[in-house]
Amino acid sequence: MSAFLSVDNVSRRFGPQLTLGDRIAARLGANVETRTVHAVDRVALEVKQGETLGLVGESGCGKSTLGRVMAGILPPSDGAVLLDGVPVMEGGLKTTTRVQTVFQDPFASLDPRMKVGDAVAEGPIAHGLTTKAESKAYVAQWFERVGLDPDWASRYPHQFSGGQRQRLAIARALAMQPDMLICDEPVASLDVSIQAQIINLFLELRRDLGLTCVFISHDLSVVQHVSDRVVVMYLGRIVELGETQAVFDAPAHPYTRALLASVPKLVIDSDTLVDFQPIEGEVPSPLSPPPGCHYNPRCPLAADLCRAEVPQFRALGNARFAACHFAEEV
Repeated sequence: MSAFLSVDNVSRRFGPQLTLGDRIAARLGANVETRTVHAVDRVALEVKQGETLGLVGESGCGKSTLGRVMAGILPPSDGAVLLDGVPVMEGGLKTTTRVQTVFQDPFASLDPRMKVGDAVAEGPIAHGLTTKAESKAYVAQWFERVGLDPDWASRYPHQFSGGQRQRLAIARALAMQPDMLICDEPVASLDVSIQAQIINLFLELRRDLGLTCVFISHDLSVVQHVSDRVVVMYLGRIVELGETQAVFDAPAHPYTRALLASVPKLVIDSDTLVDFQPIEGEVPSPLSPPPGCHYNPRCPLAADLCRAEVPQFRALGNARFAACHFAEEV
């Protein structure tokens, strides 16, 4: 499979918006501190056409921000995102409809005052994929494709369950006829039984429509089930990348190993029945990330080298990559 979407050394930083009082104080000579959040830090990766790439990490690691940059929702502070060699964003504006996003909270991403059929039809009409006269039939086909009754198109978002609203959000994204979906925690807000239905729907759509997907989640079991390859992020940086089963079977980075060990497991031959090893320590602030390897304050292998030098993201063989000075010793 060839590279379809390329993330070329992308960073995304968020600077504070100074209030009027801050600006006046600065003009009068006060020391007004401005601090920058380093949400994504020099990320480079490729998504292959037709694959599902899983993106995992703790809350605050930057995975959702990276997903929005890949989708052309947020402009990168540095670097570029290319789809078939063409930037997905130029001059702060998205340049393509070929990448669409399914968000975590479908209720927040749907206009509560707009009928759901109109919400699905709005984008395709604006971009010439259908006409207003033909939009009812166009919307109906996508409702059926995601398992919804087309007669529900005249209803409002509050009249649907959480799972149904997520199907609506998927239909709205698919109605734009994308080549790629960015799925940002699409099942995190749903009951477990509904999660399974939505995951199976994603797998079915990927197979039938030939979609390329980036699946962002903190649920490692879901990522293991749906992904061909997996990317592990920590504090804005990629620390490991490889084929999903290889990463889960033999993690190369200490953080990946700790992340997998922190997943609760049932152990039949144990008196307590539960084996749970949470990651020690706290995630450092993205306002002032530690020097060198960002994981060094929590890493059992940390040495002076880790605190002084950023580890290179290097190949370990068999299409595995890790950013760790001691990856072979994990």
